[in-house]
Parts: sequence; C-alpha cells; structure tokens
Amino acid sequence: MYKPLFKIRENGYYGFIDAQGAVVIEPQHLEVGEFRNGFATARINGQWAPMDMLGRLFIRRLYRAIGVFEEDLARVQVVQSWGYIDRRCREHIPPLFEAAGDFSEGLAPVSFEGKAGFISRDGQFAIKPVFSGTGEFRGGLAPAGDGGQWGFVDAKGKYSIAPAWDGAYAFQGDVAVVLRGDRWGLADRNGRERVAPQFEFVSGHAHGEFFDGMALAYRDGKYGFVNQEGEVAVEPMFDLAGDFGEGLALVEINGAYGYIDKQGKLVIMPKFEDAGVFSEGLAQVSIDGSWGFINTDGQIAIPAQFDAVTPFRDGLALAIGDGRWQYIDRFGGVIWRET
Repeated sequence: MYKPLFKIRENGYYGFIDAQGAVVIEPQHLEVGEFRNGFATARINGQWAPMDMLGRLFIRRLYRAIGVFEEDLARVQVVQSWGYIDRRCREHIPPLFEAAGDFSEGLAPVSFEGKAGFISRDGQFAIKPVFSGTGEFRGGLAPAGDGGQWGFVDAKGKYSIAPAWDGAYAFQGDVAVVLRGDRWGLADRNGRERVAPQFEFVSGHAHGEFFDGMALAYRDGKYGFVNQEGEVAVEPMFDLAGDFGEGLALVEINGAYGYIDKQGKLVIMPKFEDAGVFSEGLAQVSIDGSWGFINTDGQIAIPAQFDAVTPFRDGLALAIGDGRWQYIDRFGGVIWRET
C-alpha cells in the first residue's frame, strides 16, 4: 500500500501534500498527473517523465504518454510506438508495438503490424498476434476479435467463448459487456447473455462499468441500472443518473437531484441543483449555486460554500473557493490552503 498524496497548486506550479497537509513534493512543475501505484507523471518540454513519491524524476527518456504501473510494469509511448518500463523506470520491453494495454494476469494486449495478441513480461508473444483486437485478462479470459466478431480467449489463445458479438470488453467479475450493433448488454463466463444488448451509449458516460456492483444503463432516453448478477436491477426511468457509491446513486427527477438505493427506492428526496457520487460517507451537492456535502441520511454535513468540490478520497476533498485550492477533511476543516 502506498500512502495517499494529493496534488496542490501554488503560483501556477504543482506539487503534493500528504493526508495531514504536510508538503511532500514542493510545487515546482507546470503540469503533473495524479499518483497511482506509487508513481505520478510530470510534464517536461511537452513530454512526460515518471515521478516517484519522493518527487524524484526519472528522465532517462521522456515519453509522449505513460500508463499506470500494473504488475510492476507501465506502458510508455515513444513517438508512435509503445513499450514498457519497470519500477526503476528502466526500459523493460522496447517500444515496438502500435498499441498496448496494461499487464493483467501476466499478459498484456498489444498490436503489432496491424494484428493484436498478448505478450508476457519478457516482451515475447505468449499469444500470437492473429486477432483484429484484444482486451485485458480477467479471471483467465480476455476479449478478442477476429473477422468482425468478438468472443473470449483463454491464456493459451484458444476461444473459450466463441465469437458472437460485434464487440466485447474485459470481464468484471462474472459478467462482461458485449456489443451488438450500437447497443450493449452483459454476457457471463459460459457465454450466455444475461442481459441482451439493448442499452445505448451516451457521450461522457461510462457504459457497463460497475461501481459498487451496479452499472448505469441508458435506454429510450432514460437511465436505470444493471447489477453484476446480470439483472436489470432498476428499470430505466430517470432523466439522469450517476454511479452508485456506498449503496446510493444520484438521480434527476423534474430537474432536481436526489438519491436512490439499489432497489430503485428514493431515499434522499430530489431537492439539489446538482450532485455527485457518495464516497467515504459523503456526497457533494449544489445548493443556491454553491457546493457542499451531505451524509447518507441526506443531512448537510459541510455547508454549501465552495465554487467546486471533488469527492472525498483518503479522508480529504479538494474544494475551490475564490479561485483558490484548498483541501478539507470530513468535518469541513481546512487541512491545506493555496496562498
């Protein structure tokens, strides 16, 4: 486990504090990414370098893009090609691939000379590039397409679930998103469609991605939810909805926002101008043009007084007021403030 670090801003430069508000990495970079799995990124001369939790930059080589370390390797892009670096930021697999995904279960999906396959940690093809497209392994299966149809292959590259869909995503537990035309549904590990493709894609929304065991589903202009058992848990009936968190999801009814439970029952009445996801027992809500937080009973926990806020993470939330950044704790106390 890595201790949480939070991005801060001072005089146009970015650095990081810890959860107690102590500055760990002084604000000195014009642009940085968030820390994930022990590393962040910093922009240098229009390209990116890895940065560890002590603020040390690894500039053996600068990259157009840097992924997240998964299984101790991170994908990196040099010009148009992708390779992988290790946790000492040494080039572990040369940039030879036209596209690359994260390592999962010892394999990573890559594209080479117009075909997709899987490589192992030594950079060699464990599954030859014979597919039109691939995705990440989850529980021993990965999506793979050939001839316009997608199914799921095992770690030897053999189809465990025969191609039957126009597209497929990686498994999430026992179900995976599958596409037919421009609609998505859910299939299980036996290849049975738990939910026939029927939900539409909406720009700016996750589709079939489960949060708190539930995924947003949009059909005929309304939002509902499917669960990871492959059931339509809440029929699409809401004008707008957000992801579940801690058993509750925001929904819009007649222009106001409230929250439902996993059975679709309204538990916090729609009375907010806008709202966000529950995290660490609190959700951000907008009242009279300002943002604050409510608890799971719908009571005001932190008064609406900010121009913008983010969900709580590791005990802190970013709150912006008068153009300045600050981090607050779950009681509304200021842990750090931009000067």
